[in-house]
Amino acid sequence: MKTKKKILSHVDARGKLKMVDVTAKDVVSRQATAGGRVRMKPATLKLILAGGLAKGDLFATARLAGIQAAKRTGDLIPLCHPLEITHAEVELRAEPPDALSIRARVKTRGRTGVEMEALTAVAVAALTVYDMAKAVDQGMVIESVRLIEKKKSRK
Repeated sequence: MKTKKKILSHVDARGKLKMVDVTAKDVVSRQATAGGRVRMKPATLKLILAGGLAKGDLFATARLAGIQAAKRTGDLIPLCHPLEITHAEVELRAEPPDALSIRARVKTRGRTGVEMEALTAVAVAALTVYDMAKAVDQGMVIESVRLIEKKKSRK
């Protein structure tokens, strides 16, 4: 039995990198959800929840950073199409005793999906958490950044 060799979409027949041509694809509604987590010392989480960080409101800052990152993904990831984002939201939730979970949902109407935008939103929100709390806990760990769901519909 012959197995068909899988060809990467961002590599041409000669092995050179290329941007995928999505011109012929239909414009449809697309949505992606990604998630991740930042683990920290229990005392760090308590300090964050008490609003005791010197840099200010961690939740608002990380949400805003994630939304901005989703909008700029095409500038950050080589060969990623710049997209018109129609909606982006980032949620942070305490997971006592030692973590914050992050979830991002991004929407567009376009020819290509928004998975990279959702993943970038989570990653940058997590990096923002780290930046804002690193003065009290340099042992924080960003983990489990992953795509949770992607959808498309003709609506």
